[in-house]
Amino acid sequence: MKEGLKGKVAIVTGGAKGIGKGIADLFASQGANVVVADLSEEKTKHLFVKCDISNAKDCQNLVKQTLQKFGALHILINNAGIYPFVSLTDMTEEQWDKVIAVNLKGTFNCTKAALSHLQQKKYGKIVNIASIAGAVIGYANLSHYCATKAGIMGFTRATALELAPYNIQVNAIAPGGIRTPGVDAVMDKKSEEAFAKSVPEKRMGTPEDIAQAVLFLASDAASYITGQLLVVDGGLTMQ
Repeated sequence: MKEGLKGKVAIVTGGAKGIGKGIADLFASQGANVVVADLSEEKTKHLFVKCDISNAKDCQNLVKQTLQKFGALHILINNAGIYPFVSLTDMTEEQWDKVIAVNLKGTFNCTKAALSHLQQKKYGKIVNIASIAGAVIGYANLSHYCATKAGIMGFTRATALELAPYNIQVNAIAPGGIRTPGVDAVMDKKSEEAFAKSVPEKRMGTPEDIAQAVLFLASDAASYITGQLLVVDGGLTMQ
C-alpha cells in the first residue's frame, strides 16, 4: 500500500509516542500530511498541536490549525488515552472522572470538532482505538479504563450509522498487549515475558502492528467497512 494515503490529511491524537507515534510515522510514509495532537511534543517530526482532548475548545483549535495548515482533513485517529491501574476499592471519583474525560469524552470531543468539515466534504475515515480491555474482555484494577473502551465501541457503532450517508466510515481497533513506553512503565521485564508466553503468537505486539491495521481502515481499501471492531492481539482472546 505504498503511498496509499497520498494527499490525505490525518490527525492522530496521542501521536507523540507509543501506538500513536507508530500510526503517525506509518501514515507519513504512505504520503499523508500528519498532525500530531498531544500534551507533550516528544520531538515529533510531524506538525504538532498541543491539545488536551478532554477540553472541547482544544479539540476545536486542533481542527482549526489543521485546516489552516493543510486546507483539508480526511482522517481522524482517536488514539489518546490513559490507563492508571487502581482497584475499584481504592478508586476515587476524581480518578474515575479523569479516565472517562480523556478516553471517552476526548473521543467525542475530537469527533465532534472534525464533524462539520467531514460532512461538508462527504468523505472521512475515523478510527477509534478501543482495547480488548472492555471491548472484548475485562481486566482487574482497570474498571474505569475498561468502561471507556466499551463505551468507545458503542460510540463507534452509533456514529457509523449516523455518518454513513456522508461517506464517512467509522471503525475501531482493539489492541491486545502492546509494548509501549506506557506499558513498560507499569510492567517489569519478567511480567512482559510471562504475558508474551500467554499469547499464541508468543510475543507482545508493537505499535507498528496496530499502525498497519489502522492504515487499512483509514485507506480507501476499507470503503465498504464501517461500524466494526478489528481485534489485533496475537490471538490472545480466541483462547
